[in-house]
Amino acid sequence: ESRWDQPTAQPKLGAWHILAKHQGSRRPSSWREETITRSKDDARAQIEGFLAELAQCESIDEKRRKFGDIAQQYSDCSSAKRRGDLGPFDYGAMQKPFEDAVVALQVNEISKPVETDSGIHIILRTQ
Repeated sequence: ESRWDQPTAQPKLGAWHILAKHQGSRRPSSWREETITRSKDDARAQIEGFLAELAQCESIDEKRRKFGDIAQQYSDCSSAKRRGDLGPFDYGAMQKPFEDAVVALQVNEISKPVETDSGIHIILRTQ
């Protein structure tokens, strides 16, 4: 390979997510609550409840609709106003546990709970 060859750019990643912050999150406040007081266990239970709701959906279109509805109403991330859509992002742009989870998913697949410094997430990979 010539040293003049351009490196191949990695494609961007894309995901929607639902974030449940807790009192131990790096910034325990959100657009929904000035001060988040729920415990990590309560945040995990909330996320598990959302996963149970999503498991009832029969098609990916229904799952995406439900995911967006839940994100819009309950996510502690400002992406809630975009139904949880983080848009396209580069490798290395997100916290490592989050990025690792996105990379491990197939497009339209939903993660198990993912813990980061921000809180506990459910992730739907979109690209």
